[in-house]
Amino acid sequence: MNPRDAFGQVMLQHFRQLNAPLQGLDHFPDVEAQRRRFLVAGWTACSAMDLNEFYRRLLPSDERRRVETLEPFDEFEEWHLKCAHYFILAASRGTTLSETPVFPPSGTFSRVDPASPSGVFSARVITCSSQYSNLRRYGHASVLLSPGVILSTGGFGEQEGRHCRVSTFHLLWRACDSEWKGSQINTWGLGGQWDGRLYHTVSRLSDTRALVLGGRLSPVSAASGALQLLLNRSEDNCYEVLNVTVTKVGSEEDFKLSCWRHSTTEVYHQNQRYLFVYGGRSVVEPVLSDCHFLHVGTLAWVRIPVEGEAPEARHSHSACSWEGGALIAGGLGASEEPLSSVLFLKPTFYGFLWESVDIQPPITPRYSHTAHVLNGKLLLVGGVWIHSSSTPGVTVINLTTGLSSEYLIDTMCVPRPFMLHNHTSIFLPEEQQLLLLGGQKL
Repeated sequence: MNPRDAFGQVMLQHFRQLNAPLQGLDHFPDVEAQRRRFLVAGWTACSAMDLNEFYRRLLPSDERRRVETLEPFDEFEEWHLKCAHYFILAASRGTTLSETPVFPPSGTFSRVDPASPSGVFSARVITCSSQYSNLRRYGHASVLLSPGVILSTGGFGEQEGRHCRVSTFHLLWRACDSEWKGSQINTWGLGGQWDGRLYHTVSRLSDTRALVLGGRLSPVSAASGALQLLLNRSEDNCYEVLNVTVTKVGSEEDFKLSCWRHSTTEVYHQNQRYLFVYGGRSVVEPVLSDCHFLHVGTLAWVRIPVEGEAPEARHSHSACSWEGGALIAGGLGASEEPLSSVLFLKPTFYGFLWESVDIQPPITPRYSHTAHVLNGKLLLVGGVWIHSSSTPGVTVINLTTGLSSEYLIDTMCVPRPFMLHNHTSIFLPEEQQLLLLGGQKL
């Protein structure tokens, strides 16, 4: 079902390639249409739900836990999207069966449909002049090093004609003629090879230095240590001819940050710049609520008091800087349920304080999105949600009033199905635009 969104389009294309098109989808595109179909055909009772609702409403919690521990797994986005596009239906005839629900009420799974769209944001594809501008990857990280210069690291994608963990970095920059150019960058140090980590973070230290924290090599193997990246420009300062030197930071004992799908945000305490590392998951724990502070100048971990009620543990959330603190939004919780909370790590004289941001109307629970603050408004871009049959666009939250609005993304100029999860996004202050990089296409 749901053939009209991006995932549905990919699904339809798959069946067409098998020469087995799904003929009934145009007439019965969703759960409600299928339910009406059976009632009109003479069935006296009919119940239907998508598989996300079925899994959470009707399967006992102990059975879900058993299934979720059968094997290492963290492809949550694909699992939830697939379950949103298949349904289970039971119809019955006769008084006895119709009076006894085939799907008895069990568990809780409330639908949270977003508010009607307040507008539309246009989207277009940015083309690069360089033949080495391929940015087809997901699970990567991107950072704005200086105006118009963006570095992307890691991820899983296409390289030399095959799908693999990408070992080269990608540099995107705006040339003097305002045209975007891109190039693949080889790495030096650590044997000349990137270690292949996914779901890490990369943070700016200076115009030519960045810091990589966390990540994983597999669902049962965390990446080792922190890495510092140094961009080495050529003598003519041409971005097309450079490499990146990769070095380990500190000792293994100093950087035991064995997590992924976490966030790293720049915050300030007593006029000092820190990186605030929050949440994620690890080999041992499916979700984390850990807080860490790294002093940017010394690259040393520092203890800073954090007061207030600790947020629910989560991973795949968004985080962005605001007023010296950090805004944390959404994520996937311990029960693998998307979260709707927005929290502010507020700076105080002695440290920081967790505060909950009250939002009206409440946002649809989501994860695997990105976020930015623009003119006092929090923008949540894309992601995955399972409590609504619609597709996430951009949610805009006024941080002064707490009012939220939904905006669609016009993808008419985008020539392929447009799915926004496992992507990165960069806010370009001069252009007042968001640049979306990579992401997963099934």
